[in-house]
Amino acid sequence: MKKNIHTTISGSLPKPSWLAETGKLWGQWKLSGTELDQAKADAMKIVVSDQINAGISIITDGEQTRQHFVTTFIENLSGVDFKRKKTVRIRDRYDAAVPMVVDKINRKKSVFVKDVRLLRSLTSKPIKFTLPGPMTMIDTLYDDYYKSREKLAWRFAEVLNEEVKELVKAGVDIIQFDEPAFNVFFDEVHDWGVQTLERAIKNVRCTTAVHICYGYGIEANIKWKNSLGKEWRQYEKVFPLLSKSKIDQVSLECINSRVPMELISLLQKKDIMVGAIDVATNKIETPRQVANILKQALKYTSIKHLIGCTNCGMVTMPREIANAKLKALADGAALLSREL
Repeated sequence: MKKNIHTTISGSLPKPSWLAETGKLWGQWKLSGTELDQAKADAMKIVVSDQINAGISIITDGEQTRQHFVTTFIENLSGVDFKRKKTVRIRDRYDAAVPMVVDKINRKKSVFVKDVRLLRSLTSKPIKFTLPGPMTMIDTLYDDYYKSREKLAWRFAEVLNEEVKELVKAGVDIIQFDEPAFNVFFDEVHDWGVQTLERAIKNVRCTTAVHICYGYGIEANIKWKNSLGKEWRQYEKVFPLLSKSKIDQVSLECINSRVPMELISLLQKKDIMVGAIDVATNKIETPRQVANILKQALKYTSIKHLIGCTNCGMVTMPREIANAKLKALADGAALLSREL
């Protein structure tokens, strides 16, 4: 039986201008209270409709209810003081004032179960929900309590596991952890990073994924990528570890990057989310360009393991550009599916 290539996005989509500041990673909300709650739900309905209309087959919430892909989850935990901040180096690339860990991390109640229930009600297609991974979470905080990146990561992994189990009960099909820090802290990834990720999925009954990208198309990330040389081989240090892990799916950045496509061969028997949409430019890919990227990936994986995806999130883009890119992704995957 012929297989159609599935498509999805890495996570975020642009928020409506009536909901939040647009074009920003940390766009401020324009409403509050019950009005904000309703607006977030309305925005989710819009982005789900946009994905379905574009032909995307695995649907996300577009992170419409979250101000930021990491901090929104942390804000709902105890043990972190968002009023006291210190400046730290984020992923060895740029400085940012971040909240402080001042006590034991605890999760009082589910953070996103309400969002997953709404997402589940909006489509019969498979749904994916994204969460920050333990290593990326610790890289977005100043730790004044555990005094150990590893200990803090293990605690976050335990808390994430509690959250994931509730999201699965609410109907999620795929849980994806965002771990851009995996492309930076290679010794930690080897020593305990993958282990903490596996702790986060312990006894979880759904498909699991990890998204490892080279970041949004912001200036700090672009400068970093320009310094990486002719080939970006960071994945070479991480993929062999993930190949042996219990994670089901792994994403990588492909289009307009310098990632050697043959690195996919390091991920035997894993589903591969191939980034075929560039989020660092507003230029819209053609279906043929998308199909060509996915076809290159098929030299190193099988069609049953191939998923068309975006390089990273699209929250900073204009909505019309993001929607055009979604359609190009779906059309390109459909084009290649017909040709194979």
